[in-house]
Amino acid sequence: MGAARGVRAVIFFLAGTSDARALAITLQQEGFPLLCSVVTESAAENLRAAGLQARVGRLDAAGMQAALRQTGARILVDASHPFAEEAHRTAMAAAAAAGIPYVRYERAEKSFEGHPGITVVDNYEAAADLAFAKKGSVFLATGGKTLALFARRLYGQPGIRMVVRLLPRIDNMEQCEQLGIAHRDIVAMLGPFSYELNQALFRHFETTLMITKESGDAGAVDEKVRAAVDMGIEVVVIGRPRLDYGVRFSTAEEMVREVRRLWTA
Repeated sequence: MGAARGVRAVIFFLAGTSDARALAITLQQEGFPLLCSVVTESAAENLRAAGLQARVGRLDAAGMQAALRQTGARILVDASHPFAEEAHRTAMAAAAAAGIPYVRYERAEKSFEGHPGITVVDNYEAAADLAFAKKGSVFLATGGKTLALFARRLYGQPGIRMVVRLLPRIDNMEQCEQLGIAHRDIVAMLGPFSYELNQALFRHFETTLMITKESGDAGAVDEKVRAAVDMGIEVVVIGRPRLDYGVRFSTAEEMVREVRRLWTA
């Protein structure tokens, strides 16, 4: 698809994570014009501080198609969070409708299969069901997006204390209030969290089971898991959504090579 009149062709880059920011910087240093798309103003400020152009706001399929058209996008790079399933599907559909290549960048996965003390499940519902069966002090480190699902299944249930760790954002605190989660059961902090800090929090809340997502190294999942396992705390790891991305890479070198090939094709 050609650029709109008077608009310089760009790579439309879905960002929002620390490794996505690093990749965007690398691509820009290689001479590729980027427009980064993020959901929050804080994420946009982080990108702009690195000299990257950024737009803010969640896009549905129609909105993303319009953005691709208006910016003259030649390639869509999806470097959004591994668990942003809706964003991935929207991006793939929008790129297909616009007739431009879609390339997925995703940090490498960690395998916890067969590890003693760690149970890997396919989805949030399975994690909540397992925690309900286990009871005890549950430390939820899965973010705010699925908090309601866990709260309705676990919070206030006999034999269960659910503690949630969230980004210190107003919308997260409002959600906790709506769900009836007491202040004493909320940890509002910005990571990454060290091994020592994770252990201190687990000790403070007398955690018996910790739930996290398989987000890879940039999500500090190893620090959470290792800290819990070393304390004898059971761990439930939620596996990533399984989507057919088509073209997917997990290193900056591979991405630069593929983007250069597509840009010059």
